[in-house]
Amino acid sequence: MSVKDCGHHHDERRRRNWRILACLVFLLFLILFTIFLVWIILRPAKPRFILQDATVYSFNVSSPNFLTSNIQVTVLSRNPNNLIGVYYEKLDIYASYRNQQITLPTSLPTTYQGHKDIVVWSPFVYGNNIPVAPYLAVALSQDQMAGMVLVNIKINGRVKWKVGTWISSRYHLYVNCPAYIAFGNRNTGIPVGPAMKFQLAQGCSVDVGK
Repeated sequence: MSVKDCGHHHDERRRRNWRILACLVFLLFLILFTIFLVWIILRPAKPRFILQDATVYSFNVSSPNFLTSNIQVTVLSRNPNNLIGVYYEKLDIYASYRNQQITLPTSLPTTYQGHKDIVVWSPFVYGNNIPVAPYLAVALSQDQMAGMVLVNIKINGRVKWKVGTWISSRYHLYVNCPAYIAFGNRNTGIPVGPAMKFQLAQGCSVDVGK
């Protein structure tokens, strides 16, 4: 084989490699453009949560470091999307104080939320003689004596997105709703038998991720 033939084969191979590279770049561009186009059309947005109210039936710190509580909360979720539905799966709701869980988790029912729909849950979060760290028991007692306790109502679970007949894989949902519970002044709440109901209308932080 002559040097000229070798050079010709080398040029052909180089042109073939460039064509393959160009095809791959075009394919990547097409995929990214399709994703961008779908995003522009759908405008996906996270669900929005609001903690509407909390009815406190019991909230007592006992010796040495135990907390007994029973709170009914009303949580509203709104789907802001025009073309995307939301499946809520395996949602658990519970209360925490200074990042320590202070009630047992309560399961929320599996729910489908259509476009622009609103879903309302009114579960009880409770726990009997839940052990808390000693410094938390002291802080809780001090907050109660001061007349105000910040309790965070949290929801953890999974969601799926639905567009037409297509349903996505599962994503993790994290919701955090601050609830300021007043003690001592009954004028700040609405008596409901032995309980006290607090109108909150508090927005919640929402994170969705893999």
